[in-house]
Amino acid sequence: MSNDPTAPVPASVPDSPFRPEPGERDLAPQFVLPLVVRIERAAPPARTDALETAARAVLVMLGDERSTGDGEWARAMRDWQDARIRKVVRRARGAEWRRAEALPGVTITGKAAEVRVFPPVPLDGWPKDLARLQVSGTDLDDPEPPAEADPTAPVLWMNPELDMSAGKAMAQAGHGAQLAWWELSDGERTAWRDAGFPLSVRTADPSRWEGLTTAGLPVVRDAGFTEIAPGSCTVVADHPALRDGR
Repeated sequence: MSNDPTAPVPASVPDSPFRPEPGERDLAPQFVLPLVVRIERAAPPARTDALETAARAVLVMLGDERSTGDGEWARAMRDWQDARIRKVVRRARGAEWRRAEALPGVTITGKAAEVRVFPPVPLDGWPKDLARLQVSGTDLDDPEPPAEADPTAPVLWMNPELDMSAGKAMAQAGHGAQLAWWELSDGERTAWRDAGFPLSVRTADPSRWEGLTTAGLPVVRDAGFTEIAPGSCTVVADHPALRDGR
C-alpha cells in the first residue's frame, strides 16, 4: 500500500484494511484511531447525530494538513493506514472530557454531539487519559426517527440486519467515510472538505440492502474483532461521485 495517506485505495485491494482473513497488514505494527464521544448523563446526544459526527471526525483527521506530507501526525497516519484500519470509540463526561480535550486532536460538533478524534496510537500504547475511558456505555437512541437522507449528499447506509452498539456503529460509519474518501479524486475530496463534509448516516431499508452492496460502491466488511461476525457487511458508502455513471 502507498505511504501517501491521501492516495486512493482501490476497492479490490487483495489485502484490504477490513479483510477478515490474515494478510500482510497483520504483520505490520498495529495502530488504532481513537475517537471519544461526549456523553453527559443529563444530555446524551442522539444516536444518528453521534454516528454522523464520528464519520465527519474521521474525514477531518484524514484531510487535516497535519496528517499529510511532513505534518506532525503524518507518520502516525501512514503507520495506521499501512496496517488494519482500526478505530475505537470511547465515552467521556465531565472531567474525563476536559482531560481528553487537552490532548492533541480535533473536536467535531454535530447538532448536539461532540466527538474528539486523535492521531493514531499503538494498539497497546494508548495515552493514560484515553486508556482509562470506557468503551461500554455508548448505547444511544434517537428520540425521533431521523429525517430522510438528502440523495444529493453522501449517505452511509448501515446494515439493517445487524444490531450494533452506538460505539461500534460510530466506528463502522467512520470506516465507510474513509473508504469513500479513498475512492474520490483530489478535486472531489477538496470539494467535500470545503463544504464541511456533509453526510448522512441511515439504516438501509431491508429491501434495498442487497442492491446497495452490489452497486459498486465502497463496502465495509468488518474484521470481526468485536460484536459481530468476521466478514459481516456493515456499511455501504453512497457518495454521489461514486455512483454509476461517474
